Amino acid sequence: MLKMALLGNPNCGKTTLFNALTGSTAHVGNWPGVTVDKRSGTYKGSEGDIEIVDLPGIYSLSPYSPEEVVARNFIIDEKPDCVINIIDATNLERNLYLTTQIMEIETPIICALNFKDALLKSGDSIDTVLLEKRLGVPVVEISALKSDGIKELMDKAVICSKKRRNASTLLAEGALGHIINDIEIAMKYKGVDNPLYHAIRLVENDEIEIKMHKDELAMVNEYKKDFKDEVFGNDFEALVADARYDKIESEYSVTLKRKEKHVSGKLTRSDKIDKVLTHKIWAIPVFLLIMFLIFHFTFSEDLFFLGALGIIPESFDVPVIGTGGINSVPVMLMNLVDMLCESISGGVTTLLGEGTWYQSLIVDGIFAGVFSVLTFLPQILFLFLFLSILEDTGYMARVAFIWDKLFKKLGMSGKAFLPLLMCFGCAVPGMMATKALENEKERRIAIMVAPFFSCGAKLPIWTAFAMHLFGGNATEFVIYGIYILGIVIAVLTSFILKKFFFKGELPPFIMELPTYHMPRFYNLMLRLWEKMKHFLIKASTIIASSTIVIWFLSNFSFAFWTGMVDSSESMLSMIGRVLRWLFVPAGFGMSADYGWMCVVGSFTGLIAKEMVVSTMEVLTAEAGILGVVTAIGWQATFAFMAFNLLSIPCMAAVAAAAGEFGSKKKLFGAIGFWLATSYVVSVAVYWCCTIWWLALVLAVIVTVTVILLKMRKRKIKKEVEIV
Repeated sequence: MLKMALLGNPNCGKTTLFNALTGSTAHVGNWPGVTVDKRSGTYKGSEGDIEIVDLPGIYSLSPYSPEEVVARNFIIDEKPDCVINIIDATNLERNLYLTTQIMEIETPIICALNFKDALLKSGDSIDTVLLEKRLGVPVVEISALKSDGIKELMDKAVICSKKRRNASTLLAEGALGHIINDIEIAMKYKGVDNPLYHAIRLVENDEIEIKMHKDELAMVNEYKKDFKDEVFGNDFEALVADARYDKIESEYSVTLKRKEKHVSGKLTRSDKIDKVLTHKIWAIPVFLLIMFLIFHFTFSEDLFFLGALGIIPESFDVPVIGTGGINSVPVMLMNLVDMLCESISGGVTTLLGEGTWYQSLIVDGIFAGVFSVLTFLPQILFLFLFLSILEDTGYMARVAFIWDKLFKKLGMSGKAFLPLLMCFGCAVPGMMATKALENEKERRIAIMVAPFFSCGAKLPIWTAFAMHLFGGNATEFVIYGIYILGIVIAVLTSFILKKFFFKGELPPFIMELPTYHMPRFYNLMLRLWEKMKHFLIKASTIIASSTIVIWFLSNFSFAFWTGMVDSSESMLSMIGRVLRWLFVPAGFGMSADYGWMCVVGSFTGLIAKEMVVSTMEVLTAEAGILGVVTAIGWQATFAFMAFNLLSIPCMAAVAAAAGEFGSKKKLFGAIGFWLATSYVVSVAVYWCCTIWWLALVLAVIVTVTVILLKMRKRKIKKEVEIV
């Protein structure tokens, strides 16, 4: 089977092309030795199956990040039959930098000019015949989003893979050409594969190459010692980079024909949208509004505010549709799933007979635990869908830019906000994505605050409790507030960590903003399918098996041979009642009947966060979550939700953090930080809700004090400037 690699810059449409080529055959793992995602799948071609490997998005083959190391090692060591280099046709010069590096390897190459539809819409064009002639490799225009040109690309890639290719470099005719040629000849003499590539890397003082070719280093330094540039001196890395861009501008940029409108400075569609979405004043309010609308359309039980406005009477009650208002589509689907689950549980109870231990195990244990989580699947999928749309349109990249200035002051750059946003889906890939951060201190801060960005697994907790608060009339507001609380706590703790534990300057944040484009329906559905599949597998394995354990511990005492007992006399109850006192300051430990259940539920969340709801449903039996909320009160309910938002994440996330830290000491420090933060915040939330008037007064005093101090500081600064 032929093996082909996809390689290109971030935001070049590489993932879209990968999904279009592989579809449902795609699978994700990790590269050996690193926690960088490895994606591969099969393309069903006319000449047989082809393995497609999606390499990480990178800007160059220089070893500045694990992603770049993974990409270069795969091409050099694995020797794919062909490298498909995806190029953003709307940003030709920047993307060709990586292309010129790939050309220095002997692997067959084909260039895919993506976004041809966007290029045509702008009125620009690329002379692909001339570009192909000057690059010396095949060039095909495609639109990965619309699956246009993909068959032609793959047909030509198959032809390329069968031909031997000689490496070439645009540096051959420059000032460094003589040195590179001499080192290449020496490399060939020593039998080194891809001698041209290794020769250029050694000239650049590439760290990996220096370690690999220590014997040749003296020879390279001998060749370089008499060379000195008037501008860059002996900085050969800068010399090579400058030579590449000069050649790209003179040789390849001429193939891009721009429409006259660009000369006049007319704004593009993306520029016009950015004038609002990245505005220095309105950007963050717009982001918060967008997030609120997403939560409203996902969780609202009064979607059009018809009940709140009095248009629909309180007596309005239609199954599935809504009570006192019209439900959103996800809530309607949740009601349908809930009705189905209740029907299955009722049918099984009738079949097995009520009161037997096996009926209790299956219905009150497994079904109660699994169904309690499964009910919220529609809302989880819709929330994930909305976030995926924001990501695919290019807006999420702007969010990092928007928050950069604030995050800089708090110890992280806007670049750190991108992996943290991934944590809204799952903390594991979010933590792994912090590898892209060059600063070690910034990486550690990002990993430590990552669990505060509420993941999809925590969503059943918020939904289950929020729908029983305030009569279910503020579900979306409560859930939205939880997500905002997570961001606020992440921001505040980042500042504390930066101020007292991880002092130091951060590198500048530079990133390319992709042009806005419509997301592809197929890609969105593929992501939703992967999310649903993962959720169902977890529900049928981890959650189901864990609920059996919870059922046993909650139905038997330590003298389990005596038979089933009431849950208040069970093993879990005895353990929970001891630990309950620790959470009395947070409110939810005060209730003698339900406090221990809250404590036990929180600790089972270490297995999987969905287990919190499953455990509570198994323990509370007929009372359900409503019984818990009624018993502990809304103040303690908020504190309980805050604790589960900020406490130690699931074991999968802890394992990911351990892999990223590479140190038990750092990991235990993070675990202590998560526990301390969750406990302190949950206590603060409870007392702020209990004596809210005092909290409001203190908040006003603090705000006024901060404003007055800033005004005084500005006044002193002006007086100094005048003097």
